[in-house]
Amino acid sequence: MSTQTNPSVAYFCMEYGLDQSFKAYAGGLGILAGDYMKGAKDHNYPIVGLGIKWKQGYTDQRIDPMGKPYDTYHNYDYDFMEDTGVSVTVEIRGLEVECKVWKLEAFGNAPLYLLDTDIPGNNDNWVTGQLYGWFGEERIAQEIVLGIGGVRALRKLGIAVDVYHFNEGHALFAGFELLREKMEEEEMTFEEAVDAVKSEIVFTTHTPIVQGNESHPIERIIYMGANMHLSWEELEELGGSPFNMTVGALRLSKKSNAVAQLHGETSNKMWAEIEDRSEIIAITNAIHKPTWVDPAMIAAAENDGDLWATHLQNKRSMIDFIEAKTGHRLDENNLIIGFSRRAAPYKRSDLIFTDPKIIAPLLETRKVQIVFSGKAHPLDDTGKGIVANLVKMARQYPKAVIFLENYDMAIGRMLTRGSDIWLNNPRRPLEASGTSGMKAAMNGVLNFSILDGWWPEACEHGVNGWQFGDAYENEEDVEKHDAHDLKAMYNVLLKEVIPTYYDNREKWVAMMKASILSTKDQFAVKRMLEEYFELLYKA
Repeated sequence: MSTQTNPSVAYFCMEYGLDQSFKAYAGGLGILAGDYMKGAKDHNYPIVGLGIKWKQGYTDQRIDPMGKPYDTYHNYDYDFMEDTGVSVTVEIRGLEVECKVWKLEAFGNAPLYLLDTDIPGNNDNWVTGQLYGWFGEERIAQEIVLGIGGVRALRKLGIAVDVYHFNEGHALFAGFELLREKMEEEEMTFEEAVDAVKSEIVFTTHTPIVQGNESHPIERIIYMGANMHLSWEELEELGGSPFNMTVGALRLSKKSNAVAQLHGETSNKMWAEIEDRSEIIAITNAIHKPTWVDPAMIAAAENDGDLWATHLQNKRSMIDFIEAKTGHRLDENNLIIGFSRRAAPYKRSDLIFTDPKIIAPLLETRKVQIVFSGKAHPLDDTGKGIVANLVKMARQYPKAVIFLENYDMAIGRMLTRGSDIWLNNPRRPLEASGTSGMKAAMNGVLNFSILDGWWPEACEHGVNGWQFGDAYENEEDVEKHDAHDLKAMYNVLLKEVIPTYYDNREKWVAMMKASILSTKDQFAVKRMLEEYFELLYKA
């Protein structure tokens, strides 16, 4: 891909999931950002990434003897980063804070620059300590470093940028720094600066729940120094009061995107009443195949190879991996369901256990085996309760249910390659995208999912996977919604999935092939990057 015809892009994100050994990611947002940067390198796009060098990263979440999750933090030092020799300063609560700039060289044409305040004698050297470790003032401080520090790092490094891409609202203060430059250095009015800056910014929104979109009291933003001399009235005009970071980003962007076609509909409904916001288009997320997909599965699907034998190798590797971690060995001949994602209530990780009369006999006979993994946010007691319940079920059915603690990329890669089916049962329409299902699909692991996130775009029921729930939604009655989806899940599991697995291997393998061939290009990062440039960056 020639860089001459494409605008140069600076991509801002709070987290990057590049490898499990690099603790700079928490979940799906970071995995997307990591795959985006790897894709930019592979396909030679003119992109630089801006982020934070987290000293302790996200939580390592372990399980105590009572079966409860607890959080641990460790200091990390990485020897694969280049010291650029560049540092910039930002102001936090009236104090100057130095931000050292590191570079990940491995990305070549798409370098990643990470800002670091952990410098001896620095004011507020704790800011880049824990990813998502705090809310309130601490979160604003981190976002000052990412956004304002990120723009200043680009200037000092001499990197010219045509488009600033904010992946979620965390980066919005970069827009405030761009406004400051226009108003102070080019003597524009606030209105003129907003118009000028809008032509340079695009924004990706992820969170499909209004309450989940970050907001702060305006007085706190001003007190922290994040406003870059914008007045109370100007801040309120951009993001309302309290100040909503997503609303501010929607108003300060020339164009925004949701991360799946259904999510585009959801986002436009959510923000329909926000005046002067940018258009929200849909660009469905995608994955970096070299990171997540076994090329032998792709080759077998494309060349009529032995898909089942190739899959069995991945399944056995996963079973070995699980045994090494837990001491329990699953039966490779029996159906294995994979489920790994953040432990958030709307994802309903433990939904399948709701009716013991149906699920218990399947687990006791090991006709169904289930492997779970996932972390809850350190401050989310409800999510930790979900994890504790999964651990409880694993202890109740040790031969059929597994919980792998401290979910990371290595676990995710194992499960999306080695499971037989991939279970996903969020409350529609609350799943923005759900890229783990794409990874499973390209590995011949059949999706068994609610029609939410990306799956409505790919699902051919009974051909390349299964859907259940028939796109049912009920925002008014959560219990009724859950009961509907549970009944639908059991119905498809008992009448279609299990009989096909045990009694019709020929059809199962044909579905694996269809799963791979129908997703391997459409949901690969190359397509996503092409759409970003054509529909967002050049627009």
